[in-house]
Amino acid sequence: MTDDTPDAPRAAHTSRAAHTSHATHAPRATALDAVHRALGATMTDFAGWSMPLRYGSERAEHQAVRTAAGLFDLSHMGEVTVEGPAAGDLLDHALVGRLGALRVGRARYTMICDANGGILDDLIVYRLADDTFLVVANAANAATVLAALTERGAGFDAAVRDDRDAYALLAVQGPASPAILGRLTDADLPGLKYYTGLPGAVAGRRALIARTGYTGEDGFELFCAPADAEPLWHALTEAGREDGLVPCGLACRDTLRLEAGMPLYGNELTTATTPFDAGLGRVVKLDKPGDFVGRGPLEAAAARAASRPPRALVGLVARGRRVPRSGYPVVDASGAVIGEVTSGAPSPTLGRPIAMAYVSPEHAAPGTEGVGVDIRGTVEPHDVVALPFYARTT
Repeated sequence: MTDDTPDAPRAAHTSRAAHTSHATHAPRATALDAVHRALGATMTDFAGWSMPLRYGSERAEHQAVRTAAGLFDLSHMGEVTVEGPAAGDLLDHALVGRLGALRVGRARYTMICDANGGILDDLIVYRLADDTFLVVANAANAATVLAALTERGAGFDAAVRDDRDAYALLAVQGPASPAILGRLTDADLPGLKYYTGLPGAVAGRRALIARTGYTGEDGFELFCAPADAEPLWHALTEAGREDGLVPCGLACRDTLRLEAGMPLYGNELTTATTPFDAGLGRVVKLDKPGDFVGRGPLEAAAARAASRPPRALVGLVARGRRVPRSGYPVVDASGAVIGEVTSGAPSPTLGRPIAMAYVSPEHAAPGTEGVGVDIRGTVEPHDVVALPFYARTT
């Protein structure tokens, strides 16, 4: 029996690590750089790429995705192709999921861990053919993932290929996205289920059309040749004009994913965190045959999580207006530190600041009283809630 349901806390993958590259050279430009600058985008150095942070109001961009549609450039993502007769076996050994059982046309959210079970990155893997997989890594971790897959592929009848320069990636997200994309393609969008992808033509350009995203809304990601990115952007912009589609930057992408309770690498996920620590143990397939990197430590982490996890990932909603930020201490009624904020921002949908935080298990139940965040020396009261903060109803 194949295992092809999406173990996803999010839809397809965007870059989510450090907001500033540590590289000393100038940031790379995507194929849409001239478009962003012509639109007046505020640009930022993100993981070694020059990316649009916002085009105007990030709140307006956020609300457009929730109510209509937004168009994103995600061309900074890291694509790695794994192909050959043993491609599935290689990925089963290298990653924590069971990718060899994935059906052609399906995608899976998974992770690559180090030998100690720490998370090197979270990934989306698409099975394009019986012997071909597309692995999509976060921009900041792409080189690490490529190196690890190459090293772990030794002895397998499969090749690992760096395809980061072969793709541009656009995303149209929001409730109007099926109608917008439907005007530009004959592909069977109604039959394209969540976490699936199929090759097709969009505005006359070839693309891999994936029903994935990182916003908590319905939407699609389009993998295309870099030369086709600008024509596709303009075609989508025109097709979505009557629906209120707007260009969107990384700032609103972060608040969208935070409201949807989706983890960000470098915040909720790190090499000091196992998938079980992050509440994502379901992506680890301990029942798959054979060994895989990190199996022993991950089995131990699973046992700890089943008995008494050292911490839990929760949602916090501020009662006041001050915004909890990553690294701020979470405290109990006595002032004792019980955890730490991993991500925080104002929520345009809730109208109040929100955060994700790791806290001790005894303070993790929704409604726990006396929990606060130490914001620069002042403890601000917060409500503990279950994640996600927001979930679409259709």
